[in-house]
Order: sequence, then C-alpha cells, then structure tokens
Amino acid sequence: MRITVISPFVDRQHGTERVLAEQLRRLTALYGCEVCLYSQQVRDLESAPNHVQWRKVPRIPGPYLLRYVFWFFANSICRWWDRRVRGLKSDLLFSPGINALDADAIAVHIVFHDFWRHAADQLRFRGSPPASWLRRLHRRLYYQCIMALERRVYADQKVRLTAVSELVARQLREHFGRTDVQVIPNAVETGQFNRTARLLRRQAARAELELDPEAFVLLLLGNDWVKKGLHCALHSIHRLPDLPIKLLVAGSDTREIFQSEIRLLGLQNRVKFERPSSDVMLFYAAADVYLAPSLEDAYGLPIIEAMACGLPVVASVRAGASEAIEHRKNGLLLQDPKDQSELSGYVAELFADDSLRLRLGQAAEITAREYTWERNAEMLLCFLHQAATPSRT
Repeated sequence: MRITVISPFVDRQHGTERVLAEQLRRLTALYGCEVCLYSQQVRDLESAPNHVQWRKVPRIPGPYLLRYVFWFFANSICRWWDRRVRGLKSDLLFSPGINALDADAIAVHIVFHDFWRHAADQLRFRGSPPASWLRRLHRRLYYQCIMALERRVYADQKVRLTAVSELVARQLREHFGRTDVQVIPNAVETGQFNRTARLLRRQAARAELELDPEAFVLLLLGNDWVKKGLHCALHSIHRLPDLPIKLLVAGSDTREIFQSEIRLLGLQNRVKFERPSSDVMLFYAAADVYLAPSLEDAYGLPIIEAMACGLPVVASVRAGASEAIEHRKNGLLLQDPKDQSELSGYVAELFADDSLRLRLGQAAEITAREYTWERNAEMLLCFLHQAATPSRT
C-alpha cells in the first residue's frame, strides 16, 4: 500500500508525533507499506529507509499560529507539485490531526471544540499579568483557527476519521454528528518502558536532573501545559506545604504564563521545568508518581507509558488513556481536573502509603502490556485500506 502522510514534524519528544513514528515504523517493517512523508522536520524515525521517502516542506520562524498557517499551505503546494510534475501517486492521504483540507483519512488526537469549553477561562485577560496578554491572545487565536477548520473538515462525511479513544469518538459525535468513527487506542513499547528499566535508572536520572534523592517527585509531561492541567497541579502542591514534593514538568511550552502564579503560590523551589527529550524514560525514572490532571486530552500517551513503567498514576477522566484505569485498582481517577482538593488528597495519600503506590504500580504495569504497537498498526492498516480513495491523492 502506498500512503502519503502529512505531519509538520515527526519525533519521539511529543505525543502525537511519537505515535506516528511508531506507526510508520511498523507499517513499513511489518506490512511493507510505502510511505511518502511530507514534513518540515524528522527526528528519531526508525524505519526501513527504502519504504519511507521524506519530502521536506519548508518552514518559517515566528509565532506558532503563523508557522501553522504557512505549513498548511506549504505542504499542499509541495504535494501538488510532486503529483503534477514528478508524477508521485499514492493510495490515500493520511493526516494525524488537521494538516490539509484534502485528507482522505485523519487520526483525531484532540477535539478543540471540547477542549475550548474547559480552557477558555484559564486564558482570560482579566486578572492575568499584562506581560502574558500577548501570549494568551496568540493562543486564543490559534484555538479559534483550529476550531474553524474542525467545523469544515470533521463534518465532511467523505473524510474517514479514527479516534485515539472512546472519549474522542463521543466528542466527534457530539460536535459534528460523526457516528462512523473507528477507535484505535495508542500503545506503548514495553520493551523500553517497564519497571525494571525505570528502577535501574532512578539514581542516575535524579542526579542528571539535579533532584534531591529524598524528594517525592511528581511528573507531568506535555506540550500544552494549560491543557495538561498544570494550573490544578500547582495549586494542589500549594495545599501540601509540609510535604517534600517536587513537581517535574517536561515539555515545550511557554513558562512565562505560569511564572506569576508560581511566585504567588511560593512554589519557586518546588517546581522544576525541563525541555522535552527523545529519552523520555529519563523523566519516568526520576519520578515517584505521574500526574495527568488534563482539562482535555484525547489520549495522553505518557499515562500509558508511566503505567508500563510501574508508576502509580493519577489521571483525569477527561484524558482518553484514563479508559485503561480502574479506580484504585491500577490507578487513581480524578473526576474533576479543576478540583485542587481532590488532586492534593490523592497526592497526600500516595505519599503516605508505600504499599498503595506499589500495588497500583504493579497492576498498572500488567494493564499496559495489553496495549501493543503491533496491534495498533494492524488496526490502522485495516482502517487505511477502508479509507483508500486513489482519486483523492
């Protein structure tokens, strides 16, 4: 099968892009698919080089919204040129998220219409420092742009959709009337993410990240910290002043939005920010608990990875990966991601009860073994075959 794939970048440092890297590696290695990948940047893509052709799309510097709009048109022009001039053809055009108006099949990782309902009040201007207004305005404009595209693309019955969770499938049905969405949950590479590997690296990871060996480290991973629930996490830690808690936040986002809040809460020495890394195991190895108080998260790949590592997880029910959690059996479910009291209560309970952390972590590791990339790739290939419409690409 010949597949054209469009994604602004592919790497192992970001959730959606890491999923795509795992899928492409298996589609080519296990099923012999030929992939023409249009992307501005590709890193850490382990795949058979003869089966993946990278067509580099130009990019420009500037604010994210401007870069996204440029990417949207640039990849379309590059694909048009290759079809008309170079004669490149494929069986269908596949996109993780909205990257074009002519995709045959889209993997939906987030529904911004639903996310906006929960995040809008946290991006308001009133009560926020003037220094953050420009960044807040930029983010609000970006979300509005994406929602406009969702209304056009997701409502089109000709575009086949797959969702990474039942949560996303319900949202697509609610907002766009799509009842034909296939759910293909994300997966985890348990050969890489497991309890043994985590414990072996624990001491070295804490030393590398300059974390006190005795600190109780809470980990939050992600690239949109408003969406990932960082506000609630900060206030929850503030409620536990007597516990030796350190919040480790890793990802690429704007810290300035949260700096005034951190100063106001007196958390300057209790929060540590780190840039994203392709070696995400470094962060899991340093942690005691994984926090996912997401306002809205179509899946939340770090949740299932943390579970595979045997970490106790506290996850919002608004994260798709929470569908793998049974409350108090293999994790803890946060019913309201804005409830600071509920989250701080779970953190305090986990800090005080070693046996609870061990029991939840062991059960989580067993659960995670059911989510394999091989099964994910098999389901995706079946979906792509059903969606294939050669005339569109």
